[in-house]
Order: sequence, then C-alpha cells, then structure tokens
Amino acid sequence: MSTAPARVLVVEDEPALRSAIGQALAGAGFTVETAADGADFARRLARFRPDAAVLDINLPGENGLRLAQRLKAAGDTPVLFVTARDGVDDRLAGFSAGADDYILKPFVLAELVARVTAVLRRTGRLVSPTIEVGDLVLDEDAATVSRGGTVIDLTATERRVLTYLVHNRGRTMSKTQILTQVWGYDNADPNLVEAYVSILRRKLDVHGPRLIQTVRGIGYRLQA
Repeated sequence: MSTAPARVLVVEDEPALRSAIGQALAGAGFTVETAADGADFARRLARFRPDAAVLDINLPGENGLRLAQRLKAAGDTPVLFVTARDGVDDRLAGFSAGADDYILKPFVLAELVARVTAVLRRTGRLVSPTIEVGDLVLDEDAATVSRGGTVIDLTATERRVLTYLVHNRGRTMSKTQILTQVWGYDNADPNLVEAYVSILRRKLDVHGPRLIQTVRGIGYRLQA
C-alpha cells in the first residue's frame, strides 16, 4: 500500500462546483484531476490513474453511470456519485452501475471529503493517516486529537476546522476558505470562523505554545 497521496478524479460539468470539489479534496491532501464531461474524462484517464472518482450523473454526452461502468471494468475504481436526482430508481441505477457511495446535491464539502476518504479506506486504497505537527497528533481514523500526550476533547465541527488547518499547515487560510471547506458555503458571518478558532486555541494552548496564528487581514495559519 502506497503512502503517496491518493489520486481522485472529479467529473462535474458545473464549473463552480467542479472547482470547489477539486479544491476541497486537494485541501484534504489528495492529488486531484478534474474533468467537465465524458470526452474530458477519457483524456484525463489516459494519463491519470485515479484511486477513486467523484462523478456527476447528469453529464453532457456520456453520463456518469456509463463512466462508472468504464472505470469498474478497467480496474474496479471506487466511485462516489454526486447528483440532484434523489428518487429510489435513480439510486438503484447508481448502485447498479457500481457506485460505492452516493451523495445528494446540495452537500457540504466536508461531508464529501469524508465520504471519499471512507470509500478509499474501505477499499484499502488509503493509508489511515496519523498526522503530527510538533506535539499535536491528529488521528483521522480514530477521530482523536492529542497534544503532548493528552487527548483533547473536540466537537465534530471543531475537529473539522482543525483538520483543515492541519492539512494546510504552514499556509495562511482565509476565513472564506475555511467557511467553504468546513461548512460548505462562503457567505456566512466570518465571526463563525473566529469563534471556532478561539475555542480551538483555548483547548490547545493550555498544553503548549500557540499553534494557530492570526495573519492580520487575511486569516489563520497553523504553524508547521
């Protein structure tokens, strides 16, 4: 099993959503390629062998169901469908085409990332990572965080914010980026991010020096 970043191919015809999904997965540490339709998919596939694929069902030309069948025939690549079609027959068609998971639009990007991660782990294509940043240890598989050997009790949302910062350690992330990646929208009150960063600091900083730095006028950076 390789420790290299897992490769994910995203096929979505809506440009804004395609970009958002790609950025969310890349921010979580995956190597990502994106395509807009079946023809673009074929070109990408010729040089990019994905460990998993995120496919919209309603694509122009060759639809996502057919693309999934091609992936399964070529190498049983795990597939997660994203679609606005929520009928039972639609779901059954997706699973018949080989879907490993299915998520309805609209969705929170953090949930999609979690589902892709879960699919990769179930199929043995992803090493369950334990990430260490100084004395901070994030175990994504066990959903635990510790610092200096002390387990820190975090809510699910607090852990998602911290996980996003850990995956982007050393980089300054804006409040808008954090809102988009963790909550799935960027038009909320940025004070929401400030509140969660404040909570994280309160819980983390009692065990050592401050990890989450404020970059004035831009956002936050977790010290690498």
